[in-house]
Amino acid sequence: MIPVTGFEGARVGVLGLGRSGLSTARALRAGGAEPVCWDDNPDAREKAGAEGFTCADLGRPGVLDAVARLVVSPGIPHLYPAPNPVIAAAYAAGVPVDNDIGLFFRSIAAAGWERFDVTPKVIAVTGSNGKSTTSALIHHCLLEAGRAAQLAGNIGRGVLDIDPPEDGGVVVLELSSYQTDLARALTPDVAVFTNLSPDHLDRHGGLGGYFAAKRRLFAEGGPDRAVIGVDEAEGLFLAGQLSEGPADDRVIRISVTRKPAGPGWQVAAKKGFLSEWRKGRQVGSIDLRAIKGLPGAHNHQNACAAYAALRTLGLAPRVIEQAFHSFAGLPHRSQLIAETGGVRYVNDSKATNVDSAAKALAAFPNIRWICGGLEKEGGLDALLSAAGAVRKAYVIGREAAAFAVKLRGIEAEVCTDMETAVRRAAAEAEPGDTVLLAPAAASFDQYDSFERRGEDFTARVRALLGL
Repeated sequence: MIPVTGFEGARVGVLGLGRSGLSTARALRAGGAEPVCWDDNPDAREKAGAEGFTCADLGRPGVLDAVARLVVSPGIPHLYPAPNPVIAAAYAAGVPVDNDIGLFFRSIAAAGWERFDVTPKVIAVTGSNGKSTTSALIHHCLLEAGRAAQLAGNIGRGVLDIDPPEDGGVVVLELSSYQTDLARALTPDVAVFTNLSPDHLDRHGGLGGYFAAKRRLFAEGGPDRAVIGVDEAEGLFLAGQLSEGPADDRVIRISVTRKPAGPGWQVAAKKGFLSEWRKGRQVGSIDLRAIKGLPGAHNHQNACAAYAALRTLGLAPRVIEQAFHSFAGLPHRSQLIAETGGVRYVNDSKATNVDSAAKALAAFPNIRWICGGLEKEGGLDALLSAAGAVRKAYVIGREAAAFAVKLRGIEAEVCTDMETAVRRAAAEAEPGDTVLLAPAAASFDQYDSFERRGEDFTARVRALLGL
């Protein structure tokens, strides 16, 4: 646990008592604060009460008067589409609002760090797509290289649940826009921006607000190194804002579409080959084509981001390459479930938006595509140009028929449920085909999470194949 510092003897409000909320309350108490907790869910309040925490309705008049800070869980809106009433009351009362990420950065540098031979580092990863894989890949490579490392944030453990870093230790954080938008302290040693595509627009008041939330990771504290994906205009803009000139190697530009040029520090991947360039010459390379845990151009972008972050910590290219080969990938992200009779079955349930689904479709030939669910804002038109490898779509979801109609130019069969979709796709698959779950939609019409949807796909495949 990372005890929260700076609130000794003070009352601190904790709004939302899920994983991060309870973790925050424990860390506040460990640091000498008095947490005052609230959640609209009585079961959550009961769980907090069982741990000895005081629960009080933070929205009641007068309750916030003696509160030094309000700490909010990431799922609770603080601005758009409208602030939660408790948060609005805190704004009106002048109570600072923060989240567990802000408390983490405020508290991570514990007393005694000056005695370390090698100061611990924090690498923080954000972006629209690929941040989970990039974070997990960095963590995996550090462990394979014999470095002490912990993975936390939007993946792995809660940030305040981790152990205090040891001498030379590295904390790798995956941070969502919900987390970066509200944190009052953001001071990683290395910050990574993978890419940007429209997502969570209602929570950020549009694409500009969404990008602004991501940008805060780089603007608030000023990391020592910034790894920036420059394949979109926003990444180019961000790299330009952070850099003092073309040769400024505090900014490492990564790309899977642009050829390295100029004197700066760059990492690029093209046709399956990753290359590192510094001062106008190539200094490292990796053949990514045979790395099973990183299929497709989108994973090659993740590999570039992880490679660049690891190089800032001094890992050698060959050490990184060796670790890449042992990376198995993450569940629900281009995860190979089975391969039999020349047919692969791949679970990419995390492809919940059009952009991530398009990248999944670009990673495989001859696709039997299982898609559908709760369609997100913006429609499916942008996906159609990426569907050239799709032999047939098998559509699931409560509105499967309406979803199928929008797949213009693609043969589509309305299956509605996962069992039918897997059975039909497997029956029609031929050697060389990939049965791919890449829904391009949220899961909440049929499942309570994308993980549950991916688990169902995996179970159906294994049952059908007798695995």
